Amino acid sequence: MLRRLGLRVVALGYLTIVLLAPLAMVFYRTFQHGLEPVWQALSDPLTLHAFKVTLIATAIAVPLNTVFGILCALAIVRRRFRGKGLLNAFIDLPLAVSPVVIGLSLFLLYAPNGGWFGNWLTQHGFQVLFALPSIVLATIFVSVPFVAREVIPVLRELGNEQEQAAGTLGANRWQRFWLITLPSIRWAVIYGVILTTARCLGEYGAVAVVSGRIEGKTETATTRIEDMLQNFQTSPAYAIAVVLALIAILVLVLMTLTKPKEEAF
Repeated sequence: MLRRLGLRVVALGYLTIVLLAPLAMVFYRTFQHGLEPVWQALSDPLTLHAFKVTLIATAIAVPLNTVFGILCALAIVRRRFRGKGLLNAFIDLPLAVSPVVIGLSLFLLYAPNGGWFGNWLTQHGFQVLFALPSIVLATIFVSVPFVAREVIPVLRELGNEQEQAAGTLGANRWQRFWLITLPSIRWAVIYGVILTTARCLGEYGAVAVVSGRIEGKTETATTRIEDMLQNFQTSPAYAIAVVLALIAILVLVLMTLTKPKEEAF
């Protein structure tokens, strides 16, 4: 009994020191002078534009990675082909590689001078680096694995007996997917979408390298926080951080609500 109690105290104490205490300090610093400074910080046009850029990148990356994740999961679980192990390993690459390295890789690919694709794109009037496309590409790359990693174990647990039975009754592949497979994995997909959204909203490292962090143009919410801190504008930085923290808390609530349904399979 004492050992169990001791483990709980250690675990809760560790979480309090590492996670809850810094978060509580951010909330305290944000609201210590009232709501008016918070409102002024969040209503600033540059801050609103930073949130807009973040939301646009998220709105593009999440649907693309959802479709890609479902297709990859189906290919890995339902198909046999050469390179299947490599595909399974490459999905986890963004989790193993630092986001800064990902940003540097994109920089080398799309640099206007010397990049593999940058020269051709520049000659044809397309700007990728230091513009919205580079932010979207970085956001997509870092958030690739989550939907696939949630769907793959669910597909393996379900098996394909129902799909085979539907095939013997005349259902084509598209009908089997929409009527049997997708309803069976819907909670895993939702769970993966929630994680993907959280990752997109909080991305900093890769975006900081490729965006150029230009105020009113290519700043995201996370890069604006750092720029404000470097300029000693702590109150506005805390306000933006609180908004991102509230979004993260909402994500945790949604994960808690969806996980029991997912585990019901």
